[in-house]
Formats: sequence, C-alpha cells, structure tokens
Amino acid sequence: MASLMDTLVEVLEEENNQYEKLVELSKEKKQAIIKADIAVLENITGQEQDISSILRNLDIRRDEVLKDMADVLGKDASEMTVTKLIGYLGQQKKEQERLSRIRAKLLSTGNEMHEWNVRNQALLKQALEMVEFDLTLFKSMRQAPETANYDKNAYNTGDLLGNSGFDAKQ
Repeated sequence: MASLMDTLVEVLEEENNQYEKLVELSKEKKQAIIKADIAVLENITGQEQDISSILRNLDIRRDEVLKDMADVLGKDASEMTVTKLIGYLGQQKKEQERLSRIRAKLLSTGNEMHEWNVRNQALLKQALEMVEFDLTLFKSMRQAPETANYDKNAYNTGDLLGNSGFDAKQ
C-alpha cells in the first residue's frame, strides 16, 4: 500500500507541475493576444497540446493507481477518488495529510488555470469583435452610397454614386 501511495503522490505532483506550466503559458498567451502575435499564439498552442497529452497519460496512470488502491482496501474501484481515499485513510494521519496537501495544491492550480482561461477567452472574444468591426469598416469604405432615385412604382432603384466624391464645379 505504501508504494501505491508514493506512486499516487508522484502522479498528482506531476499533474500539478503540468498544470502550473499551463498557467504560465496562459500568462504568455494573454500578452500574445493583446499584441496580436499569431506566431507566438501558434507556438503556445503547440506547447499546450503537448502538455495536454502528458496530462492525459497522467490521468490514466492516476486512475490505475486508484483502482489498485481500491482493490487493496476492498472498495469499489469505479467510485474511488482521491477525496474518498483521503477519507478511508483515517488511521494513517501522515498519508492522509500528504494526500490532502497535494490535492489542495492541485485544486488551487486548477482554479488559477480556469481564471486565466476565462480572461483569455474574454480577450479573444474582444479581439474577434474588433476584427469584425474592422472588416465592416473596410467594406463600407469601398462601397459607394446609394442615391435616392425611385422608379415609377416608388421602389428605390439602387443606383450608386460615383467615386468622385464631390460634383462641385471649380
């Protein structure tokens, strides 16, 4: 059981380290979004995908260790979580404290990452709105205004003014 506990703690600590890397990348991403630096954003996205792959593998390892611990404790493996395991370790205060500490640290890092994701999402939304505004402005600059000419049925003919701007004589 002790080796399983050590393995679980190692996996949780490594997960926390990877999430901390994601937090740092989120901070870099904020600056890249503000500067509209697409090359940096692409680089950050690649690094995030690599970390996500590592986290997926760690998640699988954590589930396997929890399953093994459930078997040792005689509990249902499908319902075993780190929180429940902490509760089952009532007699082993040292191990319980160790797991509680890493769990709290992991939750804190996850919450920080979530906050950065929300901030960056808002920045990206604003950046997209600005791009949409710019595109609309450019379209309107290239389009000539319509005249107020009507046909015999009182429908607008849709005639466009020329690009000369003013028709005033010098």
